[in-house]
Amino acid sequence: MCDWTELQQESLKEKRWYATSQILPDGRVVVVGGRDVFSYEFFPKKDYVSYQFKFLVETFDKKEENNLYPFLHVLPDGSLFVFANNRSVLLDYDNNRIIKEFPVMPGGVGRSYPLTGSSVLLPLKINGSGLPEAEVLVCGGAEPGAFTLVNKKDPKEKVYKGASATCGRIRVTDPDPKWAMENMPMPRVMPDMLLLPTGDVIIINGAKNGTAGWENAVNPVLNPVLYKTYENKPEARFSVLKASTIPRMYHSSAVLLPDGRILVGGSNPHERYNFRREFPTELSLEAYIPPYLHPTFTSLRPTIQAVVSRTKTVSYGGVFGVKFQLDLHAEDSSKFSVALVTPSFTTHSVAMNQRMVVLEIVRFKNLYSRYRKPSDKYECMIVTRGPPKNTVAPPGYYMLFLVHAGIPSQATWVKLQ
Repeated sequence: MCDWTELQQESLKEKRWYATSQILPDGRVVVVGGRDVFSYEFFPKKDYVSYQFKFLVETFDKKEENNLYPFLHVLPDGSLFVFANNRSVLLDYDNNRIIKEFPVMPGGVGRSYPLTGSSVLLPLKINGSGLPEAEVLVCGGAEPGAFTLVNKKDPKEKVYKGASATCGRIRVTDPDPKWAMENMPMPRVMPDMLLLPTGDVIIINGAKNGTAGWENAVNPVLNPVLYKTYENKPEARFSVLKASTIPRMYHSSAVLLPDGRILVGGSNPHERYNFRREFPTELSLEAYIPPYLHPTFTSLRPTIQAVVSRTKTVSYGGVFGVKFQLDLHAEDSSKFSVALVTPSFTTHSVAMNQRMVVLEIVRFKNLYSRYRKPSDKYECMIVTRGPPKNTVAPPGYYMLFLVHAGIPSQATWVKLQ
């Protein structure tokens, strides 16, 4: 049985409403921003200090804020990518200095609360001992002024401006990074974006008009969208998936489950519980089943039997084995990948700490004997190597997925240290 313990003696320096947290390579948590708080601090802390962050002042819109819940991603070199409103910087948090400022995201769209879009750090693919390249994807949001138009006490005065259908993708590790803009099949504000075990991204929940906030959105988007990360042609990356029947708008959430499903819940666009309005308070949970879980693909789905490691954990740069069964015979590892995925904490379209690291495969072994029966499954082992260092994957617990021909196994939990 687990329970919460409130740490009375270890509070934050500042009161932070709508801030974002991110686990750092050394295990600390950095907490950035919040309403009228233009700073960041650490937990646990060595001293009772918060650090002023001018970037949050610069991205603050006086009438609408538009920089709450900033997007945070730890890059493979340990620096922190921070996105707020429509701008982004690279922060050296230990020395309180900005290393780089990225180009403004084109389109004139706000992406941070209450013009809420969403963001993911695309999968980090390990190849050798060097640091992997890193790309960030940001989707959805609304134009500046949309919150002012809709945030009225009198419902008759509300104007629900259309959301944005644009996404921006940027390779942040390039010497001269630039945004490449793409278009979703439909506009969306308040989306949730989650990395799937395949490396693709699912975009789910949200609305077509309005912004975040109490009763500030209409026209729920019921269809999830799949974004194919590794598709070379941008126009072929998006596909519309089967719709839900339940609107999931303000105060909804989504997380990836170990079995590969997406757990979706909530939606309360009202100041208090209200079950009679057009978009009522929603207390239900539902599981979205991605296409890779269709029964047609059962024969392709591997089943992890054990993670074989001398230390019983995954270590940085250390090799370990993933023993598994498969219905089909496999000659080599060419159709396999091994991915570590963090369990995210998702609120207000921000999946905090979300991260996927695709590991380097060292070798492949067939373990079955010549005496196996035709009805027996094939037993195999993939030997893979842990992430090269803690900046690529901070320490902690991860879901380990084995993917074969685009079909993931059920995950097993591993500890990286």
